Amino acid sequence: MILTDSDRGRHRLRRALGLLSPFFRRYGLRLTAGCLALITVDFIQLWIPRIIKSAVDSLQEGSASSESLLHHGGLILLLSIAVAALRFLWRYFILGFSRYLERDIRNSMVSHVITLDRTFFQKRPAGEIMALSSNDLASVQLACGMGLVAFTDAVVMTVAALAFMAYIHPGLTAIAMAPMPVLAVLTRFLAARLHHRFRRVQELFSHLTEFTRNCLASLRLIKAYTQERVQLERFDRLGRAYIRNNLKLAAIQGTLFPMSGFIGNMSLLLVLFFGGRLTIRETITAGDFVAFINYLFMLTWPMMALGWVANLFQRGVTSLERIRDLLEERPALRDPLHPVTLPVVRGQLRIRNLTFTYPGTREPALNEVSLEAGRGLLGIVGRTGSGKSTLCRLLARLYPIPDGTYYVDGIDVNRLSVDAVRRQIAYVPQNVILFSESIAQNIALGRPEASREEIESVARAAAIHEEIMAMEEGYDTRVGERGVRLSGGQRQRIALARALLTRRPILIIDDGLSAVDMETEYAIVHSLRSYLEGRTCIIVSHRVAPLSDADEIVILEAGRVAARGTHRRLLETNGFYAAIARHQAARRTADGA
Repeated sequence: MILTDSDRGRHRLRRALGLLSPFFRRYGLRLTAGCLALITVDFIQLWIPRIIKSAVDSLQEGSASSESLLHHGGLILLLSIAVAALRFLWRYFILGFSRYLERDIRNSMVSHVITLDRTFFQKRPAGEIMALSSNDLASVQLACGMGLVAFTDAVVMTVAALAFMAYIHPGLTAIAMAPMPVLAVLTRFLAARLHHRFRRVQELFSHLTEFTRNCLASLRLIKAYTQERVQLERFDRLGRAYIRNNLKLAAIQGTLFPMSGFIGNMSLLLVLFFGGRLTIRETITAGDFVAFINYLFMLTWPMMALGWVANLFQRGVTSLERIRDLLEERPALRDPLHPVTLPVVRGQLRIRNLTFTYPGTREPALNEVSLEAGRGLLGIVGRTGSGKSTLCRLLARLYPIPDGTYYVDGIDVNRLSVDAVRRQIAYVPQNVILFSESIAQNIALGRPEASREEIESVARAAAIHEEIMAMEEGYDTRVGERGVRLSGGQRQRIALARALLTRRPILIIDDGLSAVDMETEYAIVHSLRSYLEGRTCIIVSHRVAPLSDADEIVILEAGRVAARGTHRRLLETNGFYAAIARHQAARRTADGA
């Protein structure tokens, strides 16, 4: 079935309201109270012209007195006080609802994003998610706050004011409303263009946010390569594109809002001409004419607000579509319908004929790989691009794989929940991530309840304790953004200590000690032997000497297992391994000399 633009628009609106409906139900009582206060304010304001009419008619008839005028003035004052109190209430309830809505949607976004896997983050940059949780969410909040207020206000005021005007003179009311169809057609015409322009603006804001985030995260690299001017020029181009599209959006907004005011003033002009003639002929009284003008003035705001509300709602719907697209993303890794319970983990891992290709690529990163790892130390070596990191990521359950290719304690991982497998594995990746917190907090990430003694114990095992204690604040030293205050080797060893503290039965170190010297790496690997007694440890390294005590070493070549064996056996039987060992031994001797 072919959908028209109108059908697609209604479909987008239904999807947007579907996202909001649970929040409207949750805060229904608050919204109801706010809307009742708002509608009451509108009816009080609509009654004030009736009081003015009565006062003007009494003046015209000569029956007015100081007491009656004071009575009319006091009544208007009391109604104004009631309006002020009720305005506070509707602002508190309705605008408060919009803030609660913003908070809940942001929480939903964050809780959903952290369930997504690497496949998602490879196609959606962090800057876009930041833009969605800030700029787009602000548009939704504004539409559900002031937009809802303006819409309700406009509908109630329009219907009620028209009823009062029709009561005074139906024909004059019809004349006053004659320009209104022009405004309806104009609003419908511009609203569609507003949607497309605003979507483009939000996309550019996402690009701008992502570029800024990248610049701040890579500031030291930019300075090292003296690329400040180049980055500023790129930022300037993005900023100019963002401004250009905002100006195009403003052109639509600048047309819609003034045209609403112009059409309202046209109505006022018609009323002054025809209503004045009716008053002169005494078809209506002067009080009726004054009241009619007051009601028309009350209609001017809804007519002008119509353009503003259309703008807010179009922005809100566009942003809701973008947010809903995010919330409808699903992880490539999904739990089975009926996951098997993992018993006491022995740490026995088995890969069987595993072939894996990254999404969006053609060549497999791993091809028919088979290996086993049990309690003890398994070393993995190979040239750059041989598939070592890919293998570690798959073992850490970061990507989906075919059934019957990966087993934990004899159970196919696709029969287990993703969380159940990951909870058994401590993973130290190549690129270490540290938070802008203290060293102790970074180490205790996986076990926030760990004592300081436990933290220091794993830091000693990772050969970083002495360096931490040499810092001015010791374990309370804040490491800065992504650990900027630490060296590469210090960051890696803190990450290793963090993994050790989790006490998980399986430890995977993906070249996580590449930034430390060979002697330190050897000492750390040697200490892991006793520290990880009864556990499974897999270490990827470009250096063969630290792996000399491994129970088995696997050599990967072009995504395949090229050889396996002990350190001694590989020295004797594998030319590649022996060559690496001789080269590294010679370099170590030269460095020592």
